[in-house]
Amino acid sequence: MKLSCNIDQRGSKVRGISGTILMALGIMLALLAWFTGWNWLWWPVVGCGLGGAMQLFEAANSWCMIRAMGFKTKF
Repeated sequence: MKLSCNIDQRGSKVRGISGTILMALGIMLALLAWFTGWNWLWWPVVGCGLGGAMQLFEAANSWCMIRAMGFKTKF
């Protein structure tokens, strides 16, 4: 399946920056969960990791999943 470009360069940049921030937050939360033993904290780690990875994928392909479903986004 070929993804058609549905966001511009500005949208790709926004998704790249927010994806990087989410991945960094996931790493920090993983370290916190590892050293404190708070097992419940692994759920937000997984959420941040998957969300950040999806946003980086969208930025790399200039494609937005939400726009592909028909919703309008600002960027």
